[in-house]
Amino acid sequence: MKNKKILMYSGIILLILFILVMGILVIKNHKKEEKQIIEEYTPQEEITDEQLRETNITLYFYDDSIKDIATEIRQIDSKQLLEKPEKQLIEFLIEGPTDENLTKLIPDNTKLLNTEIKKDILYIDFSEEFIKGNLGMEQEKLIIDSILKTVSQLTEINGIKILINGQENQKFPDSELNFENIFNI
Repeated sequence: MKNKKILMYSGIILLILFILVMGILVIKNHKKEEKQIIEEYTPQEEITDEQLRETNITLYFYDDSIKDIATEIRQIDSKQLLEKPEKQLIEFLIEGPTDENLTKLIPDNTKLLNTEIKKDILYIDFSEEFIKGNLGMEQEKLIIDSILKTVSQLTEINGIKILINGQENQKFPDSELNFENIFNI
């Protein structure tokens, strides 16, 4: 009977030791997994203030391969869009694309004289170079579409009105496309 009690107590002690050892192993393994998870989400490099300020804009230029307007995504410092973002977007169109497969639509030497938003209409005042030359109806429509699509990123704009040297109701010289009306987005 004594042997049975000793055997029973020994079994209980071994069972308790086994449970303790297993518990310790589980806790150690869990801590390792937790440490690995934490290490996976630790960034390798810090994000600079300049990177935080970067934003993407979409500009529309002509793509000869598809014979239509195509997008150019540009990453810029968002500070450039703080004051008069509509003006900055038009200036980017005048400068032209950075992608060599695209071509600018706005005629060379065109200057942006002013932009102003009245209600939800963007008034864009270009120099007279904007309407110089015989561009043809298709090219002229592409120019207007390029401007419309580019400024449509700004939610406060629902249309554009084009002025030439501050004067309304101008038009391209070889076209029925005139600037009397508002071009709606």
